[in-house]
Amino acid sequence: MDFKKHLLLAWNLTLKHIVSLIILTLVMLVLSVITLGILMPVLMAGYIHSLLMLVRTGREPKVQDLFSQMRLFFPLLAFFFVVFIALMIGFSIFFLPGFIISLAVTYCCIYMIPLMVDRQLNIIDAVKVSYSMALSGNFADHAVLVIIYLGLSMIGSSFILGALFTQPLATLILLSVYDEKIIQFFGQPSTDTKEPLSPNE
Repeated sequence: MDFKKHLLLAWNLTLKHIVSLIILTLVMLVLSVITLGILMPVLMAGYIHSLLMLVRTGREPKVQDLFSQMRLFFPLLAFFFVVFIALMIGFSIFFLPGFIISLAVTYCCIYMIPLMVDRQLNIIDAVKVSYSMALSGNFADHAVLVIIYLGLSMIGSSFILGALFTQPLATLILLSVYDEKIIQFFGQPSTDTKEPLSPNE
């Protein structure tokens, strides 16, 4: 995988649309904090959909995009609640189990939300396909993607102003890779149809 291509695309898009991306990210973070994290999963889905359109068509991100995936509110909230409980149990036992759970969820489910907003998959199918996509192709390539995404997200989370730049950059890198992987996995580019395409065996 040509990570240089994905990094350059994400970097150029971030710089070109820096103002709208900062506003979009700021509103998402503020609303997530105000709602005690309850809206965070579904806002992230809208955020990812908005940035996916930016990657594919150059469409300028808009704040209202954050609310475009409200149909996913309950399934995403349930999923993130289960993950949160698992992480709390893991970290309460010892740091290592919690870290392993966090890494495993990110590694296997990194394409889950993009698949739900792009392919209209339900959460169970999205997890299954994301897991299959993670295992397909070169293991090192996927590991590098996870490291880059987590690294940028962790750097941004250390101070709020950093997150306004690193979060869109990390998400754009992820979605650029996703667009390449989805063609390899399904054998054709994504469509706007509501019925998901069946992956090639």
